Amino acid sequence: MPKISSIGRNISKLASYMLSNQYTIQQVKTIITAEGDIITDDIISVLLTDSRRITNAADGLFFALSGRRNGHAFIAEAYAAGVRNFVVKQGPEIKLPHANFMIVPDVLTALQQLATHHRDRFNIEVIGITGSNGKTIVKEWLYQLFAIDKNVVRNPKSYNSQIGVPLSVWQMSEKNELGVFEAGISMPGEMDRLKEIIKPSVGVLTHLGPAHNEGFEDFKGKVREKLKLFVGCRLAIYNYDQVTDYKDEIIADNCFTWSRTFRQADLYVFSETVISKSYYLRAKYKEQEIECLVPFTDEASVENAITCWATMLALGYSPVEADKRIERLTAVSMRLELKNGTNDCSVIDDTYNSDIQSLEIALNFLNQQNQHKKKTLILSDIFQSGLSEEILYKQVAELVHSKTIDRFIGVGEALMSRQDTINVPEKHFFADTNALLAKLNTLRFRDETILIKGSRSFEFERISRLLSQKNHETVMEINLNALLNNLNYYKAKLKPGVKVMAMVKAFSYGSGTFELANMLQYNKVDYLAVAYADEGVTLRQSGITLPITVMNAEYSAFDKLVEYKLEPVMYSFGLLDEFVKYAQLNEISAYPVHIKLDTGMHRLGFEEFEVDTLCDMLEINKYIHIKSVFSHLVASDAAEHDGFTETQIKRFDTSYKKIEEALGYKVIKHLCNTSGITRWPAAQYDMVRLGIGLYGVDAAVPPTEGVLQPIATLKTSVSQVRKVTAGDTIGYSRKGLMADDGKIATVRIGYADGYLRAFGNGVGKMLVNGTLVPTIGNISMDMTMIDVTALNVEEGDDVIVFNNEYRIEELATQIGTIPYEILTNISQRVKRVYFYE
Repeated sequence: MPKISSIGRNISKLASYMLSNQYTIQQVKTIITAEGDIITDDIISVLLTDSRRITNAADGLFFALSGRRNGHAFIAEAYAAGVRNFVVKQGPEIKLPHANFMIVPDVLTALQQLATHHRDRFNIEVIGITGSNGKTIVKEWLYQLFAIDKNVVRNPKSYNSQIGVPLSVWQMSEKNELGVFEAGISMPGEMDRLKEIIKPSVGVLTHLGPAHNEGFEDFKGKVREKLKLFVGCRLAIYNYDQVTDYKDEIIADNCFTWSRTFRQADLYVFSETVISKSYYLRAKYKEQEIECLVPFTDEASVENAITCWATMLALGYSPVEADKRIERLTAVSMRLELKNGTNDCSVIDDTYNSDIQSLEIALNFLNQQNQHKKKTLILSDIFQSGLSEEILYKQVAELVHSKTIDRFIGVGEALMSRQDTINVPEKHFFADTNALLAKLNTLRFRDETILIKGSRSFEFERISRLLSQKNHETVMEINLNALLNNLNYYKAKLKPGVKVMAMVKAFSYGSGTFELANMLQYNKVDYLAVAYADEGVTLRQSGITLPITVMNAEYSAFDKLVEYKLEPVMYSFGLLDEFVKYAQLNEISAYPVHIKLDTGMHRLGFEEFEVDTLCDMLEINKYIHIKSVFSHLVASDAAEHDGFTETQIKRFDTSYKKIEEALGYKVIKHLCNTSGITRWPAAQYDMVRLGIGLYGVDAAVPPTEGVLQPIATLKTSVSQVRKVTAGDTIGYSRKGLMADDGKIATVRIGYADGYLRAFGNGVGKMLVNGTLVPTIGNISMDMTMIDVTALNVEEGDDVIVFNNEYRIEELATQIGTIPYEILTNISQRVKRVYFYE
């Protein structure tokens, strides 16, 4: 007979179900048509797909999804975190007590079925958004426009995938009056499933472009797949100019079109003018001239704003009201920004998004950070959640507690009134942002990671500015999502069981230290590799616990190797002998080391004729334990040297087998570098070493394939613009000569920042307002001059040195070098800022 407290808990949860769209586990089993016995009659409210991101475990339902990672391998981890309800393809090998396992043929389908059932409970207007570019911006702007008078539910950030959409739709509740959901697809058939989950009554099409073409037969095939979202909609809204070839395939009851060329469109934009920092539009609508002021001037933002303008008009808003609201649109920041703070702090800036879902995402990112033991959350009141305040802040309190926050700083009346619900070691509350700013110095932020998470109206960017280090305006932005994309691309190329050693030497190829290592550790690479012991020490001091290999161990660093549990590479008899003596003197046994073989690089390593002697030394040695044997491919990316690569593989095979025989145990074998992973899959052995490919560059993978994403954007700004006359010279030694009258801009980057002198005198180019312009004159230590004669340029304008479009490979070609050199030359004085969606 169950205990009284257990009965009370279930009655309480059942009452909560009646109010908050929760489901009994038996209901879930019926909805997804699962097999398996129900042991406990739980009520679930949270859908979980990642064992590393467990919140409200007692109310959670874990879906063991199979993709790059098999979710079934992490059931025990989720169970240990408190989850007791699972949707699986097969039950666990070990019986877990008091847990419900619902067995289905396909776990992803089950997740989508449950979300579809939940969506069908609500009879509200739902806007479905698709397109190639601008989906997330349009979704967020429609939220800004409609949230003024409606309770709106939407995807958190860019959750628009086969997994993200069902998790987004799961948020719907009785309080919502409008749903706005974006749908992204990467291959045929996916939109059919997303359409069933979203069931939009209104369809909105954003810009159509080449993004994500690779999964489809051609561009037209991709467009046709996207347009499936509109089938059955009462209304479809789109740019007439972009779909002239597909009009017959838009199967909706009614259409609302906008155009810049077609006069018969419902909204015909006939005049566009830049006014200061805004874009003034005039259009014909219902035989009348109307106007709209867009607070942005770049082409992508203007197009997205026109799409929003058309949507508001199509849904019955007056032209005057639509103009008034669009004029107040604010920039959308969908990315968490990690940057260096004052007093040895790290600052995670998420000051423009505040809802329960994005709070969970931000807290998960905070938990990935290991560089400081102390973790602080600065949080404002949350608006427009669709939940009652009682339920909303109960969820906030549970999230904060589950993520082990050390210090909580709450801002806003709602949080102030619920101080007792926040269970953390240290907490402070303020009525508004001004009150917090007045006391900011008394909070003594030092050596901690600070997450700043606020609703837009609280203007938390003022807090972020005060807590962040001040740097000059040349910045290298690092996209951590691109890093993860690249990691997953190579993981998908590996045979089952092959490990990954990620190369983070040389400041992670100029991209950072713990910021990247935290991401790699969280996403379960097996090893990290650095060049020298000091780099490994820095990672250990930043909380990195992964095995770390030191590729260039030095005698003077043996103490640090042992103190920080770093694993050195032995590449010569002299080094090996010295380390063994050190271990013997310090009474160390079986210390993990790695053996490097020279199979043709002739840089470091034991040569083939030395292997027999090496085996004799290793056979009787109790002071070291060989973790791995490896070598380095000389030209894995070059087809003309494939014969030599095959010779290297044969030499490696012969040598490692001798070593394993002498040792009497198996070791990890690794030979492939980045290009070897894709070009030499038969040589993957037990582990691969992933280097420059992590950062988005691989000579064996052409940029045109679009599968790798450069993770770095180097940008600076214009400090001055001046007119010059024909015959004027520019820069040191008068190397720059103006052939005609023109205009130059001085930008804040020079060779001390890593923009090499070789780029001077027109060799290098930079992107200004979307146009490539040449350098002129010699590069100075801190500044560079560029020829902007044909452009409208102002002081303070952004200038791109390289990014995802103007790629680093192109810069390397300009000065006859390789991307490695460009990246690793970026000076430490250039501020690194890390973004994560």
